[in-house]
Amino acid sequence: MNISIFGLGYVGVVSAGCLASRGHKIIGVDINENKVDMLNKGISPIIEKDLPELLSQAKEKGLLSATTDTANAINSSEISLICVGTPSRANGSLNTKYIENVCEQIGDCLKLKKDAHILIFRSTMLPGTNRETIIPLLEKRSEKKEGKDFFVVFNPEFLREGTAVYDFNNPPKTVIGASTPSIADKVLKLYEGLPGPMIKTTLEVAEMVKYVDNNFHALKITFANEIGHICKKLGLDSHDVMNIFMQDTKLNISTYYLKPGFAFGGSCLPKDLRAINYMAKMLDLETPLLNSLMHSNNVQILATIKQIILYGKKKIGIAGFSFKAGTDDLRESPIIEVIETLLGKGYDLKLYDKSVSIAKLMGANKEYINNHIPHISSLMVDSLDVLLKDREVIIIGNNDKEFERLLSDSREDQIIYDLVRIGAISNARSNYQGICW
Repeated sequence: MNISIFGLGYVGVVSAGCLASRGHKIIGVDINENKVDMLNKGISPIIEKDLPELLSQAKEKGLLSATTDTANAINSSEISLICVGTPSRANGSLNTKYIENVCEQIGDCLKLKKDAHILIFRSTMLPGTNRETIIPLLEKRSEKKEGKDFFVVFNPEFLREGTAVYDFNNPPKTVIGASTPSIADKVLKLYEGLPGPMIKTTLEVAEMVKYVDNNFHALKITFANEIGHICKKLGLDSHDVMNIFMQDTKLNISTYYLKPGFAFGGSCLPKDLRAINYMAKMLDLETPLLNSLMHSNNVQILATIKQIILYGKKKIGIAGFSFKAGTDDLRESPIIEVIETLLGKGYDLKLYDKSVSIAKLMGANKEYINNHIPHISSLMVDSLDVLLKDREVIIIGNNDKEFERLLSDSREDQIIYDLVRIGAISNARSNYQGICW
């Protein structure tokens, strides 16, 4: 394919070299004449392993050129990659002026172009930027319609400096955000044969994925550093500790605990988090990340209570109030705090959890139930049908399979508030609402 690449910075030049190595004809575009001249000579304007060889080979094969002329680039290509910078403003907000300037120029050129054109944005942008800013700007300048005369795609990059060529050819995933499936398929062909899943999604989800990736990386670095300082104070080798930690790919390095939902609880996480924060304090260490986790968890509990109050209904049913399905453990179950707060505010509550019902009669938690939460015990009912009969709001508190029927068996006038994303929510009725989705 003939591809123009706008912005000959890090992402743009790496994309140029790697796409040219896959046989595509590349024309780079930049306002910096020095970068344009270097690329026209097959010389890399950035330092990056393996990139000089790729650009030199592309130049020899006649697959690489560069220009400052936007119209020439648009008319000479069927696809454009936009890789200009989106830096931060002083207040932390995203500065999109450079990408808007490029889009104004591209829009003016599209106005005169007969053939439909595909615009692939690789510049990192906040969710909604393409839909709310970029597309309207392009439509205004081109006097054409996105989805008909031109197509906007968001294709986030996952390149690390120093290994960018390797990363381009060995991506963990390839994400294409587009409104037109056939266009998404065409863009995916640029990366045909590369490893990793090929994912088609919406523009907004694709935009958000890049932020989730980078913020999680920042979280991991900060977490490791705080653990490192604690280990050092204790005379431990933090790398020994973390190397053992990372060998657990069932829980630690895995997809577990990365699904949005309700607050954490149980007999381990809150207790151990408080203990390590106390120890850090005794060691005279600042661990702001670890110290913030309980607060963030409490915010999730308070947000849930606030949402229930906003419904303006008094008859509330709780389906599942042990801290997770298949257990009778109520120790530090966050839903207990919700229940007690609602009781204190005069709500009419009914509770159902088959595991807790068994524990009430004979389980290890019988004493805990009778001695610590007898007021809650008295609100328990024997079946889900009791909740379905007269509750105005039913809260799904854990992911017991039994609760999936609430999605279909509830009445239209009953609100189902899901804290765990139970079952196939795509089949849920209009009265369904999830806590984080």
